[in-house]
Amino acid sequence: MYCKMDDKFKEECGVFGIFGTEEASVLTTLGLHSLQHRGQEGAGIVSFDGKVFHSVRKQGLVGDNFNNKNILSQLPGKTAIGHVRYSTTGASKPENLQPLFANLAVGGFACAHNGNLTNTYSIKKYLVESGSIFQTSSDTEIILQLVARSKKKNIIDKLIDTLHQVKGAYSLVILTNKKLIGVRDPYGIRPLVLGDKNGSPVLASETCALDMIGAKYVRDIENGEIIVITEKGIDSIKPFKKIPERPCIFERIYFASPDSIVGNKTVYTYRKALGEQLAIENNINADVVVPIPDSGVSAAIGFSQKSKIPFELGIIRSHYVGRTFIEPSQNIRQFGVKLKHSVNKSCIENKKVILIDDSIVRGTTSSKIVKMVYEAGAKEVHLGISCPPILHPDFYGIDTPSYNQLIASKSNLTEMTELVGATSLFFLSLNGTYKAMGCEERNSKIPQFTDHCFTGEYPIDVTEILKLNK
Repeated sequence: MYCKMDDKFKEECGVFGIFGTEEASVLTTLGLHSLQHRGQEGAGIVSFDGKVFHSVRKQGLVGDNFNNKNILSQLPGKTAIGHVRYSTTGASKPENLQPLFANLAVGGFACAHNGNLTNTYSIKKYLVESGSIFQTSSDTEIILQLVARSKKKNIIDKLIDTLHQVKGAYSLVILTNKKLIGVRDPYGIRPLVLGDKNGSPVLASETCALDMIGAKYVRDIENGEIIVITEKGIDSIKPFKKIPERPCIFERIYFASPDSIVGNKTVYTYRKALGEQLAIENNINADVVVPIPDSGVSAAIGFSQKSKIPFELGIIRSHYVGRTFIEPSQNIRQFGVKLKHSVNKSCIENKKVILIDDSIVRGTTSSKIVKMVYEAGAKEVHLGISCPPILHPDFYGIDTPSYNQLIASKSNLTEMTELVGATSLFFLSLNGTYKAMGCEERNSKIPQFTDHCFTGEYPIDVTEILKLNK
């Protein structure tokens, strides 16, 4: 039996691509390694040597599978794309690993996708009834099927035709015989950046992947933009009506690497500011501020500095525990959280403790950590969350629980406090979250972010998914 330590949102996916350079697959491997935090279920690379496409897809971590010359020798060519996966749509099976590849009438077509399509069911039903045969349960295959069926003549027009049929959040990196293509959905919910490695264009989910290979950041791909990279240069196509960008707020709160640059600032800067704002809004009498590692560290530093309450590493996280652990019996199951976290008693005993984390989803792990801190001798345990309560699930590429599994959706603050066993539980306000992001207070008419997990306002229709989930 497997017990996932899943009191958190699951990572989305990470995409990477590089055009026209020696050892493209090696650089892609390094880029994917830096994006590993976005998905650990599997990884894949497709390369093109000018004549033939080559593909290797493996379950598990990048470093465990793409770490020897034998594997990389199977991926020759000067252009490659890659993907790290956490399954959102489609089960965690080898056939769902990406990039997906197909030989089309216009040539080879490989696609790596970060995000989630919201009209998958209706499109797939139509395609199957029309004779299409699906090899995977991933919504990414719908993109390949639609491109293949399009009556347009060239690959870019086929792609544009496809994008006008799908709905949802997506960043795509696509490899064809002559092109490396990057696409960002009309709202720009999922991230994608353009970089340059000694004249070779690079596409990546985050700037940390550019740093890993020594590439310089050029710019973000705009919402609704298609970037087409060929030997002649880089072209920009904008096939959609221009609408305000709505990037996912959880990139800054939770998903992106702390050293990645978003909006001209490191993600660490935003998370620290979230902690500072949490301290401004909540005056708690305590002796120490302790992060729940690693997710709460940045916010806890900000909280400590703003509140003037000392910061201590009162909880130590083991870096040698995978995302799952084989548990042979019910008696052992209670130790699951201790495999990942242990309490530094010298920082906790006889003290009023403020625990800081970046989010709370189900509340299961939080309650176990609160109990551990009490058992270590804490007088009081106050739990601070550096974002608002998560009231609604996500359908745009983050694997989230349903309404009845979200602790904030089914319980009020008093009930949540009792469930986690804390002296008090407090959250950052929505307006405070926007302030920490450097924005004005949230304007309901023109919100700057996709923040539906807090507000229930889904910018892209999710009616089809909600009906299927009933």
